[in-house]
Amino acid sequence: MFGFRFIKVQPTTYLLQYRNGKLVREGAGLSFFYFAPSTSLVSIPIASVDMPFIFAEVTADFQNITIQGQVTYRVSDPKTLSKMLNFVLNEKGTNYISDDPTKLPQRIINLVQVHMRAELQSLTLRQVLHASELLVSKVSESLPASNTLQSLGIEILGLSILEISPNPETARALEAQAREQLLRESDEAIYARRNASVEQERAIKENELNTEIAIENKKREIRETQMDAERIVQEKQRVLNEEKMAEKIALEERNKELVSLAVENMKNEADAKAYSISVAMKAVAEINPKIVQALTSVTMEPAQIIAMAFQELAGSADKIGQLNISPDMLQELLKKRG
Repeated sequence: MFGFRFIKVQPTTYLLQYRNGKLVREGAGLSFFYFAPSTSLVSIPIASVDMPFIFAEVTADFQNITIQGQVTYRVSDPKTLSKMLNFVLNEKGTNYISDDPTKLPQRIINLVQVHMRAELQSLTLRQVLHASELLVSKVSESLPASNTLQSLGIEILGLSILEISPNPETARALEAQAREQLLRESDEAIYARRNASVEQERAIKENELNTEIAIENKKREIRETQMDAERIVQEKQRVLNEEKMAEKIALEERNKELVSLAVENMKNEADAKAYSISVAMKAVAEINPKIVQALTSVTMEPAQIIAMAFQELAGSADKIGQLNISPDMLQELLKKRG
């Protein structure tokens, strides 16, 4: 009414009120009445903004790539930005009178692209595909020092790269190379597995052979131990046999000595008997045999006397014509013999 209007902005909007070309009021989240014909309102959003981007760039080895990411920024100095871009509202305070506010995001994206391109010029395609973190770090370090951002009063809050992709033909070639590499690695893994299996089989066979060798060695050791034990037993048995033999020899030697002594004694005894007999024979040699016979018959039994009588008769058989022996006497002799 009569040119007076009311405006109210959010805390995320920085408002500057100019009257007759002079700044009379500024701040975030203001609300007041103003006289539209003599007032200019500058509304600058100070909230953070997430702006996605897609760049088509060329690497150091002349390969086309596409970089997709997001930059986050905010207006840190609204008064400085208001001097560089037109953020003036229309008389109703509802819209901007120029399209400068819509150009700000693109300017920031262009600046990010310029710094990104400067880093990409020294990297090959394969390096770029694995350098997203490196690119973010390098560009994030170089952006705050940019004169453009300082002149606009813009602060970069964050930068991220979501995807780096080559063109379809190059991607297929890389996929083919990667596929071939994976297939080679798969083949190598198969060969390695087979070699490992062969090596394990060889190790198992070797262990089995070593086990058999160890068993044979153990058997040989056991047999040698048994042979040593048998040898010791045989040696002890030989010693025992030698001791027994020595004892037998000693016994035989003693027997020999005993026999020799006995023979010597018998010889001496025989010599003594022979001497006594010879002395006795010499004593009776001069005696009449009849007398000796008569003396010996004194102690004889009747049968012996009769036997001597028959012996005498036999000696004089050529002189005897006829000899009669009665049955009674013969029977009596037989009874005594029985």
